Amino acid sequence: MNPFEDLAARYDNWFDRHDAVYTSELNAIQEILATLPPYEHALEIGTGTGRFSTPFGISDGVEPVAAMRAIARQRGLNVVEGYGESLPYASGAYDLVLLVTAICFVKDPQQVFHEARRVLKADGALVTGFVDRESFLGKKYEAHRDESPFYRDARFYSVADLCAMMTTAGFNTFEYRQTLFRDFEDITTPETAETGYGKGGFVVICAKRNPMEGPQ
Repeated sequence: MNPFEDLAARYDNWFDRHDAVYTSELNAIQEILATLPPYEHALEIGTGTGRFSTPFGISDGVEPVAAMRAIARQRGLNVVEGYGESLPYASGAYDLVLLVTAICFVKDPQQVFHEARRVLKADGALVTGFVDRESFLGKKYEAHRDESPFYRDARFYSVADLCAMMTTAGFNTFEYRQTLFRDFEDITTPETAETGYGKGGFVVICAKRNPMEGPQ
């Protein structure tokens, strides 16, 4: 069974049932996006049901799971079937690439970052949101992974892990925001994001494409 195919509606409903958590994540991403120039062409890798594309006006997405794509399309998104390791887009096509809560599910995260850099313009940015393996939340997910149909096969990463892979892929100039400082059940109103990482369970990294690396 592929839980994302068979339980897509359940996955999507999670965001409604945990609205304060979801809004906290959106706020952290928005703080990062506010530091960047306005973007005209943006892409989300691992769009899922479109919960993170829609609020930020991102219309293009890549998603391998048909049931998730169907829900995203109902939200008006232009989502194509595909994988982050081999994006079906021309080099230099986008100002922004967004990757949220998806990196722990991909087979080859290093290749995903290489592909993200390839499709970005010379001054483009990659914004990645994820559960930090070193945080209390990451450790909780690891300890209870077998209880979740969605995270049973996930592989969690630390900030250092992802920054090392992004650097190898040709990114630099990292900036961070963090949120989710408590268990989900205790978050009844959206939290205020903080700079840095190490306290919050959800971390957002903004990485700039390093033009000195040359074209790919």
